[in-house]
Formats: sequence, structure tokens, C-alpha cells
Amino acid sequence: MARVFITGSSDGLGRMAAQLLIEQGHAVVLHARNEQRGREAMAAVPGAEAVVTGDLASIGQTRRLAEQVNALGSFDAVIHNAGVGYREPRRIATEDGLSHVFAVNTLAPYILTALIRRPKRLVYVSSELHRRGDAGLNDLIWEHRAWRGNQAYSDTKLHDVLLAFTVARRWPDTLSNALEPGWVATKMSGPRATGDLDAAHRTQVWLAVSDDAAAMATGEYFYHMRLRKPNAITQSLERQDKLLAECERLSGVALPVGDALEQRPTNLLF
Repeated sequence: MARVFITGSSDGLGRMAAQLLIEQGHAVVLHARNEQRGREAMAAVPGAEAVVTGDLASIGQTRRLAEQVNALGSFDAVIHNAGVGYREPRRIATEDGLSHVFAVNTLAPYILTALIRRPKRLVYVSSELHRRGDAGLNDLIWEHRAWRGNQAYSDTKLHDVLLAFTVARRWPDTLSNALEPGWVATKMSGPRATGDLDAAHRTQVWLAVSDDAAAMATGEYFYHMRLRKPNAITQSLERQDKLLAECERLSGVALPVGDALEQRPTNLLF
């Protein structure tokens, strides 16, 4: 039996993943934005061990969320599922002055990765739209660019893959992977989405707990439990390190160095 923490598990794919894990006999800790949603999540997912709460748009609340998770003990896997969508019509500033999309989709998983006691596996939910992300990694918080919600979302999904691959490189004893669930009819995507909803949450569960040889990979990208090639820029060590440095600067939180930090030259092809 594995013990798994899932962000954004009060509804959508996160809740579906939690339900499947519990059906398989695993222990699950849920996450919700606030206490009311936390109560609703516990009612909707019978058998969940506990729920922790915190708004991922806030650096302070995200740090406290990590403290709540650590107070519950160690976890075999953490699934970074929480995300906000591409339909925000304008740049919404958080209490920290960041773009709301960036704060939730990029900075929060970075902070939680850095502060939660290191699990055996890390899973980052990205999107096929990461291929349209801005690889320049400039103006991450949209202070100077004219707002485009779809582009902001695509950028953050690129960041999630970069983060997964960075962690895989820096923490060789932790399996760290990213995936795309497909365009499916969740609250975020809307009813017009045409992807297979029943398959959408299964890859994150598989990567979190399966002993299949394919699921024991690290630094890979998946779709429906199969390897898929991500945007080639995600392999650039220079881009990985640039994103890490920007996340540390914006959050004030440093990613701990692994016991065997891989010392490879920066990939100059990108």
C-alpha cells in the first residue's frame, strides 16, 4: 500500500485519481483551497485519510500547506495535479503581485516540491499545450506582456515539464515524471472537450504507485501510460536551471540539492 498526497483533489481529475487510488487500497490525503471545499472533498471521496487546505495562489498559504503535509508524516508519492485554466480573460494579480495562472500552475508545485519531505515519486500534470509554451522564460509573471490567457496557461504547462525533468536530474533517488491527461470535459476544460475522461486520471495514478517497469522511469513524459515525446526544449539544462532560478527568486524558497547532483554541461543546442 502506498501513501499519496494529491493537490487540487477536491474535484476534477484530482478527485478521480484519489478515488481510484483508494479503490486500489492506497492511502490518500486530499487538498482543497479552503476549509469549506475541504469538507466537501472528504464527503465526496469516502475513505480518504485526511484533507489539508491552502490557496496555491498565495506563497504564504502554499508554504503553510507544505507544513501541514509534513506534519502528517512521509508520503510515497506526491501528485501535483492542481491547476487553473486558460480562459482567464485578464491578468489576475495575486496577493504577492504574481499572475494567478503562474502562481498556481508553476510556483506552487515548485514550492511544494522544495518544502514537502521528499517522497519516492513525484508526478506533475502538464498538458499537450506545453508545446506552445514560451521557451524564453522571460516575464514569467506577465508584468510587461499583453495578457493572453491561453499563452499564459501553455507557458505554465511547459514549466511543469521543465520542473519534473529538473527534479529527476537533481534528485536521482526520486522518480519524477510529467504527463498530459488529454483535453477532457472537466470544469476547467468545459463540456466541449473531446478526450477520454475515463483514461485521463489513470496515468497519474499509475506513475504514483505502479510497479510496472514502464512506470518506474524518471525524467520522462507520458500520455495514457505510454511514453510521449515532449517539447524538445524541456531537455535543455539551461532552460531547466533558468526556471529554477526564477522560481527561487520569486518565492524565496530554494530547491534542496540532491545527494548526487548530476554535473553535466549545459545543453547548448537550445
